[in-house]
Amino acid sequence: MPVERKIDRLASRRATLAFGRFAAEQTGSMTIFALMFIMLMIMMGGIAVDLMRFEARRTALQNTLDRSTLAAASLTQNRDPSAVVNDYFRKAGMTTYLRSVTVTRGLNFRNVKADADAATNPMFLTMMGISTMDAFGASDAEQRINNVEIMLVLDVSGSMASNSKLVNLKNAANSFVTSVLTKDTDHKISIGIVPFNGQVNLGPTLRAQFTVADQNGLTGGTTVQAGVDCVDLPVSAYTSYAVPTDVALSMTSNVDTYSGSGTQTPSEANKWCPTVNGTIYYAGNPPGSGGNIVRLPQQDITTLQGYINGLVAVGATSINAGMKWGMTLLDPSMQGIYTGSITATTMPATMVGRPLAYDAKDAMKVIVLMTDGENFAEERVNAAYKTGMSPLWQATSDSRWSIFHASKVNNSTPTNLCNSRPFWVPYRNAWQSRAWNGADPLSTDCYNPSAAVTGTTNRSWPDVWSQLGMQYVAQTFYATPGIATASAQMNLFRTQTATTTMDTQMQTACSAAKAQGVIIYGIAFEAPTNGQTQIRNCATSASTYFDAAGIQITNAFAAIANNISQLRLTQ
Repeated sequence: MPVERKIDRLASRRATLAFGRFAAEQTGSMTIFALMFIMLMIMMGGIAVDLMRFEARRTALQNTLDRSTLAAASLTQNRDPSAVVNDYFRKAGMTTYLRSVTVTRGLNFRNVKADADAATNPMFLTMMGISTMDAFGASDAEQRINNVEIMLVLDVSGSMASNSKLVNLKNAANSFVTSVLTKDTDHKISIGIVPFNGQVNLGPTLRAQFTVADQNGLTGGTTVQAGVDCVDLPVSAYTSYAVPTDVALSMTSNVDTYSGSGTQTPSEANKWCPTVNGTIYYAGNPPGSGGNIVRLPQQDITTLQGYINGLVAVGATSINAGMKWGMTLLDPSMQGIYTGSITATTMPATMVGRPLAYDAKDAMKVIVLMTDGENFAEERVNAAYKTGMSPLWQATSDSRWSIFHASKVNNSTPTNLCNSRPFWVPYRNAWQSRAWNGADPLSTDCYNPSAAVTGTTNRSWPDVWSQLGMQYVAQTFYATPGIATASAQMNLFRTQTATTTMDTQMQTACSAAKAQGVIIYGIAFEAPTNGQTQIRNCATSASTYFDAAGIQITNAFAAIANNISQLRLTQ
């Protein structure tokens, strides 16, 4: 064989061996590369798993936070907001993750903030030095009410004149109006005023919207003093939400039942529907002219402050009546009256549709009830002595009085009838055959029931009460001549309502309001123990009750004002 061919075969064999060795070496390198690539893929997959586990936990944590805070912030939620949040986390098995719950609440809002964190132990990220992954979550839910209808039910009884209480009340109420309405740029908040003493004076315009059976009209005699626009509420009124406009009511008599039997001329301050120093202030008067009459809701600061500044301390205390009328003016049944006032431009057009329904969304009704006292036993004149002619006569010449008593007429025989002396004349301390007309009749004059008497006038009961105190009449014209004891006659003249009954009526009205979702803020302003108790029991909760003295009443009103604002539901 030629040498050259041997050399070629040898070279070829060597090349084959060399390539084999190279291939073997490259195969090992590829295996290492493949293993490294596989490990990288496993690590990436593991990181993805760690991240998915983290995100799943974070999402579950955030969802639980959002659901719990939204539920807790709802104004219809009656449970403690913190307890609601904790309950959601407990049911989700995440109790250990919840870190804090913060609740802020006010008159028309509730805000609930909560935060939580959950540690996730990664399985693969530890290779990168990451030993923990904390899932943090936070949620902030808030519900607020836009439309707010406020009724200030304010005590203006005579005791408010002492210790600068009325001055302090005016300052506090004026600041309240400014604080609440200045923020209300969209005119969503309205404020009405119900002053009360022994009664609630509706004013002539509002009183005319109700059915009044008798208006103490006269069949003869002098004109009864104007401005007595109170009505006597029947017991049934306290069991309903509002005073109905189609049920006949009776006006309060212009009478002084309180002054003693020795006081002839009635005191305006002691009447149950007192005017202010004999001057009447009507709703149409400009701000500042004042008067203790009901003011339908307004949205103008100057107008409301004028009404507040015009309040005068006078009269007794009937918190039950004040509360009842405050509730009535928030009741949807008043929409017709409000609409009429809007048409007459005495209420702003922005209040169309008010009072809103109790269950209206995004709306809240508020009563601020303030008193410095406690219920004082009401006295209401009985029907027989409110209208019509009385048995009392008044002389034209000297204005002296006499009274006819039928029990002193003996008509068994003409002689006995002639000798009857049925007219008692206190001025003469004697019984006479005719009414006093400035002169004594002759002792021989017969009593003649059909004879006209000149110089004297038979007065109506409203006439009598406008000139004489009730206790004076009971003593002078009934007890002194021996017709009846003064107390027995007073019981015929008027009916008293015990303070315990008035307390019950008040609480009935408060319960009815709270049952419809009305928020009641109660302020006992230097009030006695029972007054404090009644106001505390009427308030929606302990947090809406204030026991104030002196200028502390400003703080009480400020605290309420801070909780009223025109805001929205956020989450």
